[in-house]
Amino acid sequence: MKTKLLGGALLAAALLLSDNIRAQESQAPALNILLITADDLNFSSAGFRGSAVANITPNLDRLSQQGMIFRHAHVNCAVSQPSRAVLATGMYAHRNGVEGFYHTQADIPTLMSVLRDRGYMTGIAGKVPHSTPVESFKWDRAVDQPELGQGRDPQQYAQVLRSFLRDAKQGRKPFYFMLNSHDPHRPFHGSEADERMRSQGIPYPPPSRIYTPEEIEVPGFLPDIPDVRTELAQYFSSVRRLDDTVGAALRVLDEEGLSESTLVMFLSDNGISAPFAKTNCYMNSTRTPWIVRWPGVVQAGSDNESDFISAVDFMPTVLEACGIDIPPNVDGRSFMPLLRGEAQANRSQVFTQFYETSARNRYPMFAVQDAKYLYIYNAWSDGQYRFLNDSQGGIAFKGMVKAAETSPQIHDRVQMLWYRQPEELYALETDPDATRNLVADPSRKQALEQYRQSLANWMEQYGSSALESYKRFVDYSQSRSQYMDAQRKR
Repeated sequence: MKTKLLGGALLAAALLLSDNIRAQESQAPALNILLITADDLNFSSAGFRGSAVANITPNLDRLSQQGMIFRHAHVNCAVSQPSRAVLATGMYAHRNGVEGFYHTQADIPTLMSVLRDRGYMTGIAGKVPHSTPVESFKWDRAVDQPELGQGRDPQQYAQVLRSFLRDAKQGRKPFYFMLNSHDPHRPFHGSEADERMRSQGIPYPPPSRIYTPEEIEVPGFLPDIPDVRTELAQYFSSVRRLDDTVGAALRVLDEEGLSESTLVMFLSDNGISAPFAKTNCYMNSTRTPWIVRWPGVVQAGSDNESDFISAVDFMPTVLEACGIDIPPNVDGRSFMPLLRGEAQANRSQVFTQFYETSARNRYPMFAVQDAKYLYIYNAWSDGQYRFLNDSQGGIAFKGMVKAAETSPQIHDRVQMLWYRQPEELYALETDPDATRNLVADPSRKQALEQYRQSLANWMEQYGSSALESYKRFVDYSQSRSQYMDAQRKR
């Protein structure tokens, strides 16, 4: 009798296990995530974002037609490690503890750690320290710059990705893979620094197309002078190699049969390493070319022209897409409704910041922008302290300094880059390249007060240590403005 009972129990357990297996197999497979990032790609340099440079990004253009473009997408801190820390944590830089080129000391969850806890295999290629805000986190697969042709070899990236995907399939695990190109970061293709790096013995291929100074376009925030054109030609050649890398990665995804089950996002960590772009808060600093491809969910060829999203929203969006609860400490919010083609309220502006350069020089800047205005508060600007960043070592800026000797307009731009003003206000509809500061324009007084208040509200909501000093600055500025108005009326 005991034997019969035991046998019946075993049979019941076996049937239950079989039912569980069938139930698991009937469930939709977990969503895979492939994040592809560019390093210092200006939003306007991609073909799908309107670049006039011939055939500059054919693979990205194709990807954009397979998914959704966000035209008002921004990173929150326009320099590599802080920008990528925001992506990984869903928290603003002053809250996640990564304002510069170091790791956080805070005990906070990251996207990678949350996904791993839910059974995901995690991998990364390129920019490993910059993309891992919690230093103790260990990726299941991590391959960095030296093994990727200095982060500039499309086929090396493809090989690493293929190996990772096959291991994930063999282990029957969903995956999160972050593929970080080192293009078009300096040194640009064909520059003296690029030739020196090539001579160090780590080979990497040239771009599939190399551009000349006559073929490129000069953005409106830079002067059209020969040295600028020369450096931009080198930059655009590097942009083309970035696109080569994107194409190689997407082909691997297709060949491994994973394209239909993978959400692909593409964006840049910040704008071009050029004056008035990277390591600032201008539109060309933080605006990023953001694409989302998600077969079966995102409508192919869709173009979001109105809603604002930013890097702080990346983590919560990915977690919601994967059906995973969002940690309570996260500052951003999911834009899943937008991916489904639905409306989402309060998507009309973004807040961006900058704190310090890779050389650890601090230049605290805080900004708010929408479709009409960009307002920047430069907490560091006192007329004496000079702004310095990596772009000033290039031939473009050196050419600007030389041209400033004879051109008053370029002279004023160089001085503005170096010293700024405590406040900047730009009408983006007519001046997207931020060349005319309207802070002193009486007709913009109401707008100035509105954006000051918006920034103060953001500082208060997210506990910025700059709030009290900013309030004192605004109070002083308002009092001075009232005094000047009274003097003019006498």
